[in-house]
Amino acid sequence: MIFRRKPSWELKENQVTDERLFLNRRNFLTASGGIALAAYLPAVARANLEDLRERIAASPKTMEVDEAANSWEEITTYNNFYELGTDKTDPYRNAAALKTDPWTVQVSGECEKTGDWSFEDLITGLPIEERIYRFRCVEAWSMVIPWNGFQLSHLIERLQPKSSAKYIAFETLYDRNNPLPGQRTRVLEWPYREGLRMDEAMHPLTLMAVGLYGKPIPNQNGAPIRLVVPWKYGFKSIKSITRIHFSETEPDTSWKLSAPHEYGFYANVNPNVNHPRWSQGSERRIGELFRRPTLMFNGYSDEVEALYRNMDLRQLY
Repeated sequence: MIFRRKPSWELKENQVTDERLFLNRRNFLTASGGIALAAYLPAVARANLEDLRERIAASPKTMEVDEAANSWEEITTYNNFYELGTDKTDPYRNAAALKTDPWTVQVSGECEKTGDWSFEDLITGLPIEERIYRFRCVEAWSMVIPWNGFQLSHLIERLQPKSSAKYIAFETLYDRNNPLPGQRTRVLEWPYREGLRMDEAMHPLTLMAVGLYGKPIPNQNGAPIRLVVPWKYGFKSIKSITRIHFSETEPDTSWKLSAPHEYGFYANVNPNVNHPRWSQGSERRIGELFRRPTLMFNGYSDEVEALYRNMDLRQLY
């Protein structure tokens, strides 16, 4: 007889989204009749919108933390998305500037399935599930967010990387002739770039999110597709992805290029390594009055510390 040891983040039968939040979500969908919801939905092709909504709404709940999730309002009105502005409320206010219909992701580098993929073709057949993850910003604030998405490893397998691919890099939407509001500033070098080591990308916790709270992900949170790496600081979880590149060498990343003395490639959540300008020992959970201690690897040590067995865990910047 074979017994399977469940990961610490896998849901038990009695662990589901808080009933009040679940009912509020369903009541909202029913009461709105789909009209109010349109303001939050990314403009994916109309022929596929209903199918995407149904897949996300029906996604099974597979992972959860023993902490209350932040509300839809908190998650969608307070976040960083510098392409839409540098203030925390700018992404929400400027969300309409992001056009996601149609959406194409360019795949290049050391893989077999290079070329331009439509968003619909890219995600067709990939199993969408709900995962409730801690989210920790490098600025020392945090949330708990119920994402809907699929493991990045499933997409990587579809794209068939070559053995020479040691890293995977991502880029965010950037139209030089029609930049988004925040891209008209020089706060960063555009387009926004991020990357992972291949073993990090293949880890089962690494998620490509296409939904939030059972609905397609809103523009301000990175529609129509974004990365979520829960044990790393939030700037690693790149939004509105338009390019995926497989490479033999470590890719350049935006914040490391901008301030290499403050931000490194790995950016693992580590309460023992402070940012040069503030402590990382504690965090402000949005919606809570008091600060709470920050957990090593954001609470996912059991799952991911083996990835860094031969590295100094104090390494961050």
